[in-house]
Amino acid sequence: IAMDPPKHDLQRATVSGVVAPRNLAELEPLIRQRAGSILDGLPVGETFNWVDRVSIELTTQMLATLFDFPFEDRRKLTRWSDIATANPGGGVIESEQQRRTEMLECLEYFTRLWNERAAKEPGNDLISMLAHGKDTRDMAPFEFLGNLILLIVGGNDTTRNSISGGVLALNQNPHEYEKLRSKPSLIPNMVSEIIRWQTPLPYMRRTANVDFELRGKQIRAGDQVIMWYISGNRDEDVITNADQFLIDRPLARHHLAFGFGIHRCMGNRLAEMQLTIVWQEIMKRFSFVEVCGPPTRLRSSFVRGITELPVRVHCH
Repeated sequence: IAMDPPKHDLQRATVSGVVAPRNLAELEPLIRQRAGSILDGLPVGETFNWVDRVSIELTTQMLATLFDFPFEDRRKLTRWSDIATANPGGGVIESEQQRRTEMLECLEYFTRLWNERAAKEPGNDLISMLAHGKDTRDMAPFEFLGNLILLIVGGNDTTRNSISGGVLALNQNPHEYEKLRSKPSLIPNMVSEIIRWQTPLPYMRRTANVDFELRGKQIRAGDQVIMWYISGNRDEDVITNADQFLIDRPLARHHLAFGFGIHRCMGNRLAEMQLTIVWQEIMKRFSFVEVCGPPTRLRSSFVRGITELPVRVHCH
């Protein structure tokens, strides 16, 4: 994500096949089965943390599948994702040294998987694609780690925080929850509105390659520019009633939460599919996912996340 073409295009093309339409179609029944199993295991009538029991569990199971990662160790992916984006002192890590130490453990674990996959015939998982791709197989260790963190955070943090954020938004807007109950066919459109509303990654940074003037402001080559997706997603000049959560919003997919241009999120369709399926399965089982207390927010300057969301589920 910090590369320019042509290197960017070559590396992205190496792994983009894992989220190609045909592969997504094959993943759909697996996502539905796992979502159903997770929801069926929830304690009806008891208060529990939705983030841990549903949002993290579903996204981590699917990320482990994409990496062909040892399933029993899948929560390591959650931990590494949290470490990569958390601020020291916020309850996830206490220092930058701790972040570095655990990131090196991540690199060591994935390097072992890389070597195993490189010694085998090419597979359809992300590690095998990187290990066998002609444009990625000679990556330096820290370039490999950078790509891993991008894939882990992109495949984990964003979707899980949109799942949690959707439950919270519907509780904060009960009229919209009633719309959903009366018309479940709104789910695909609602998913786009949830992603706009949550904007799980609020910004990204770029470096200007050339001098450029934008609306009277001079940007010099080498300047670092912050793109605030979360601001664009509340732009009242483009989005009518931008500060309202509306699950039947027209043109709901016209948002910036996935970025734009050559760096647009590669897994956007997978994220939308996971959210759509989990809400379809929720509505089959529960009349109400009731938020029972205030959410605990992630202390991060990069991820707009929720770490705890106490809920109760009510059956039909």
